[in-house]
Amino acid sequence: MSLQLQVDASLKPFNSFGVDVRARLFAEAHNDDEVREALQYCAERELPLLVIGGGSNVLLTQDVQALVLRMATRGIRVIEDGGQRVVVEAEAGEVWHAFVLWTLAQGFAGLENLSLIPGTVGAAPMQNIGAYGVEIKDVFAGLTALDRQTGQLRDFTLEECNFGYRDSVFKRHLGRWLILRVRFALSRAARLHLEYGPVRQRLSEQGIHQPTATDVSRAISSIRSEKLPDPAVLGNAGSFFKNPVVSSALAAELKLTHPNLVGYPQADGQVKLAAGWLIETAGWKGFREDDAGVHRLQSLVLVNYGAATGLQLLSLAQRIQEDIARRFNVKLEMEPNLY
Repeated sequence: MSLQLQVDASLKPFNSFGVDVRARLFAEAHNDDEVREALQYCAERELPLLVIGGGSNVLLTQDVQALVLRMATRGIRVIEDGGQRVVVEAEAGEVWHAFVLWTLAQGFAGLENLSLIPGTVGAAPMQNIGAYGVEIKDVFAGLTALDRQTGQLRDFTLEECNFGYRDSVFKRHLGRWLILRVRFALSRAARLHLEYGPVRQRLSEQGIHQPTATDVSRAISSIRSEKLPDPAVLGNAGSFFKNPVVSSALAAELKLTHPNLVGYPQADGQVKLAAGWLIETAGWKGFREDDAGVHRLQSLVLVNYGAATGLQLLSLAQRIQEDIARRFNVKLEMEPNLY
C-alpha cells in the first residue's frame, strides 16, 4: 500500500482555524490510486473517511474518529484551446490562489476576482466560492468526482452541480462525492467585472485606468489582505456566515428602524442583506472571550487568538446567531462545515 498512514495525528496544521484536535488516522492522497486505497481501507474496516483540502472551510469541534484524508494531488493542464476560449483542468489538491496566479501568468482571464480566497481547487465547487461579483459557476466547465458509494468516476456538468449561493450538490450530499479535478472555461480576452466600488477605487488609487486581469487580481488581493486576517498569523476560516436572503417586506421593515441597512435586491424579488453589517450593528465586532473572538476589522470573521477550541468558536457563533435572530428576525447560516 502506497498510502502512508499516521496514527493519532494532530490536525492543527491542517485547519485554518488552528484548532488542535486529533485524527484517529491521517493520510495524504497524491493521486487517484491513493484515494481509492483510502476508500478501500475504510470500507474493509468500517471506518469513516473525512476528506479535507486546505482545511479553510471546516470547524473541528472534537477529535475525529475517522481516517482524515488530505487531498495533495497536483497538476494543471490546458485541455482545450480554441484561441480566445481555453479550458484548464486542475487537480483537487492544487492551492486555489496559486492556481489563479498560474492562469493569469498564462494570459487566461476569468478567475481574477477570486484571488486570495483560501483553500484548494477541489473545495471551490463544494462552496461555489465567490467574491466581487464572480462565482465558480460563472467560469465552470465541468469536474470529475469519485462516487464513494460505487467507486465509479462521474463527470459533472454545470447544471448537474446545482450551484447556489455558497452551495452545490456536493455540499448538500456531504460524503457522497469526492472531487478529483475541476475544469474552468477561461479567456484570452478579459471581460472584467468591476461592479464593486472598492475594486474600481483601488485601481484608481493605483493610477490604473485601463486595467488588465492581473491588475484586478492584485487590487483584490490587496483589499482582501487588508480586510481579512492571514490564517497563518491569526486562525480563521474567512467569512463565517453567509449573507442572508430575506423577503423584500422584511427588508423594508428593517429599513424603517435601521436606515443604514445594507442590502442588495435579488432577481427573484428578495433582498440579500450584509451579514457583516448585521453583526457589527449588534455590537459583536471586536468581541473576545478567552481566545475565541470576532475580528476587530471584519465582523464576518471569527478568529482563534491561540488556544480556542472548536466548541468555544461554535458557541460564539451560536450566540451571534441567536442575537441576530432576536434583534432583526434574520437567520444567519454558518459557512464552514462542522465536524
